[in-house]
Amino acid sequence: MRYAVLLTEDAARDLEDIRNYISEHDLPSRAEHVLKRLEKVISGPKKLLALGIRDYRQVFLKPYRVVYRSQGKRVYIYLIADGWRDMQTLFARRLLRA
Repeated sequence: MRYAVLLTEDAARDLEDIRNYISEHDLPSRAEHVLKRLEKVISGPKKLLALGIRDYRQVFLKPYRVVYRSQGKRVYIYLIADGWRDMQTLFARRLLRA
């Protein structure tokens, strides 16, 4: 089954921030490589049961986490963040207000 993958404004900003950070601290080609790998990683979900969040799923591309929710044939990307960040605070700000 095909899904339409849609980025929230926050997730789009996350990708841009990741790209800019890697470009500034490494190489622009490395930033593009990471972004392409992040796009591929969305196909392997795990539920966020540990935090009591059942509607959202996450996949990892170390050190990054991609958090999304499926609704019918659409997948909404809510968060793309470095896994070392305070995830509970990010989830509270982004997912619980969504």
